[in-house]
Amino acid sequence: MSAPLLSVDAVTWAPRKRAPLVLHETSFSLMRGQVMGVVGPNGAGKTTLLRMIYGYHRPSSGDILVDGVSVKRMAPRALARQVAAVLQEQPSDFALTVRDIVALGRVPHRLGLSTSGSRDHQIIESALHRMDLQGFTDRGLATLSGGERQRVMVARALAQEPRILVLDEPTNHLDIRHQLEVLRLIRDLDLTIVTSLHDLNLTADVCDRVLVLKNGRPCGFGPPQTVLSDRLVSETFDVTARQEQLSLSHKPHLTYQLPNPQPEGSLK
Repeated sequence: MSAPLLSVDAVTWAPRKRAPLVLHETSFSLMRGQVMGVVGPNGAGKTTLLRMIYGYHRPSSGDILVDGVSVKRMAPRALARQVAAVLQEQPSDFALTVRDIVALGRVPHRLGLSTSGSRDHQIIESALHRMDLQGFTDRGLATLSGGERQRVMVARALAQEPRILVLDEPTNHLDIRHQLEVLRLIRDLDLTIVTSLHDLNLTADVCDRVLVLKNGRPCGFGPPQTVLSDRLVSETFDVTARQEQLSLSHKPHLTYQLPNPQPEGSLK
């Protein structure tokens, strides 16, 4: 049996020693090519977990292994050849063109002060094409919309040729067409992907595994059809959730409503 590509082993995180934990003990593993969605209310610890996977935060305890090697033992350049990240907040003041930004994805693969070669150019062009950015290559990043900048950052991550791709709200700022294109890309890429998503129905559609967090604690992990139950979704998000079936596609679909308020003067 093959070993997991990504193993998260009892990790916790706090901003400093003796500070309250932002993320409590969390464990999971992913095989090559699996897609995992991280879901939960705002402040649940989703971004904190992602930051530990791509090396921005060091776990307060526990460990993260990529193909059996602890990220603590990897130099930043070596980790960047294994894990790429696309963040929610995209810079807008870079004095660089779209092509320049995407080309930065090749930096971890260069030796010393070497310049890019023909293979680098091919990979950059492929990433630009995949994200439909051919008409933007000479535009400055500051001239682009939020959604366009998001696509540029995804292209940069693809140019990095990682084995693991971390996406923090990848559909944020995107219009409907480009949301669907990014989600199709997630399904089609031959990568292990960890992504945070707000839309639980999209999560169920594109993810092999789902990790549910609330108040910095894991509440469930497994296939979406098992984990995203009416009960767990209702308890996690403090709503009334119900699994229904779409009439045309016959796919399961979660709907939500706020719980009925208690009558005034009733006992709690």
